[in-house]
Amino acid sequence: MRRFLRGALGSAGGGCVLRWLGVKVCRRSVLVVVLVWLVSWLFLNSLVFVHRNMFSDFCTDDKSKQILQRVCNDYHQGVLTGDLCEDLCVSGQVEYKRCLYYENGKKVMAANWRGVPVVLKSKLENFSSYEALALLDYQDAAGGAGGEEELSPLDVIFYATLEIKNSLGLETGTNLTLPRLWGQRLKEKERTYSRAELASLWALLQQEEYTFLRVLQDLTHHVAKILGSCGHFYAVEFLAAGHAWDQHIFSLEELSLNPSPSPWSRRERRLTARDMVPRVALSFLEMVEHFENDFAHRLHLCDIKPENFAIRKDLTVVAIDVDMAFFEPKMRDILEQNCSSDNDCNFFDCVSKCDKIKNRCGSNRKNSNLQVICEKIFRSWFSPTLLGEKAGFPLQVELQRAVQECGEMDSGEDTGRRRAVRQQLRGLLMELILEDAGSQEVQERKRHVHTALNF
Repeated sequence: MRRFLRGALGSAGGGCVLRWLGVKVCRRSVLVVVLVWLVSWLFLNSLVFVHRNMFSDFCTDDKSKQILQRVCNDYHQGVLTGDLCEDLCVSGQVEYKRCLYYENGKKVMAANWRGVPVVLKSKLENFSSYEALALLDYQDAAGGAGGEEELSPLDVIFYATLEIKNSLGLETGTNLTLPRLWGQRLKEKERTYSRAELASLWALLQQEEYTFLRVLQDLTHHVAKILGSCGHFYAVEFLAAGHAWDQHIFSLEELSLNPSPSPWSRRERRLTARDMVPRVALSFLEMVEHFENDFAHRLHLCDIKPENFAIRKDLTVVAIDVDMAFFEPKMRDILEQNCSSDNDCNFFDCVSKCDKIKNRCGSNRKNSNLQVICEKIFRSWFSPTLLGEKAGFPLQVELQRAVQECGEMDSGEDTGRRRAVRQQLRGLLMELILEDAGSQEVQERKRHVHTALNF
């Protein structure tokens, strides 16, 4: 009997233990399942996040063609227009070549327009992503349902001018040349503008780079030229950009230049890459002077690197990416920020000083366009490595010293010294060009004499 009771109790106790262990095991299993699900959820969401933020802007030909097809669909529906649209969407005279890059929503593609290489650009992918022109909504409300009253050219001039000045950071009363020129062109057309034309113009004006290039191309030849547009996309002349890995920065060997015939030969003299460097450097100096002196306000370049410049076949330096270019009023607003040290006052290549008492960055730029160009471009061009056997020649040594002084120059220094450094650079570059030309003339003469003796 006792054995039976102990067996029964033992069996009952063992069952309880098993049930308790079972509950514990079940809880652990549920916890493991929950943790696995949570980790999987986090992993999948991370993949989606990475895909949206990194691979959504992955440059592909298929996606680029789809984007342009949507532009053409909007054109056929009368939503947008432009002088490029007919060739892009109807006659097929715009031939898509390849996708160049996508960056932060910006789409850049290479194409041929009637046989001429161009670059198609837009800050945003879709036309609908741009802010609509409020005047169009007002026009619809004022005209009632189906109202087709159109805006006058003066209305277009007024609002386009305001948008340009706001985009560039200029005061409304600033005497800017281009809006008056642009306005005159609009007046000469002597007609009103359709909704598609106004909407397309408004989308273009919301793109800072388009506005800059459109404003500056009539005032200087040192920016890429806008050739046409369709809706929110605009075509810019195709120019090969510089590369940091190229010792000459630009692919100078690919340029076929015949500046002048040699007096000692019937053949025209072709410049070598080494001959081109001082000529391109002179064009950089000219560009700097244009940007500092020839506009209502000084123009600051805050992202100076080879990729943001190109050269035409005549060796003119061209700014092809001006997303980080600002006129003086906007530059002051950008620089004047809270700070605890000078490092807080560095806005890419535009630098100011921190006032430790006010904990505020100064509104005046400490360095200059020329100083950064000397440091980032001229220093490598005129280094002993690139100059080779000529590095020890007096003219080259003096040029290296001038570049060194230019790279260390503070924009706060007196105007006279800055002008003297710039003039010294220009004079030395001119001497270098004349010296190279003279040596080539001597070589041509020797070759001419040699061939004459061996008739």
